Amino acid sequence: MSFISKEVRHIFMIGFIALASLSLAACETMEGAGEDIEDAGEAIQKKANE
Repeated sequence: MSFISKEVRHIFMIGFIALASLSLAACETMEGAGEDIEDAGEAIQKKANE
């Protein structure tokens, strides 16, 4: 006999999958932002060297 019903387990699993998907999307976004910041820093450094 289970303490948690099937419906509650399904809702929990859907929530977990959604959270995992959002976490992966956030990693991609942060990686892209890091690259943009790096590019901007390189452009500033190039102008400073001129």
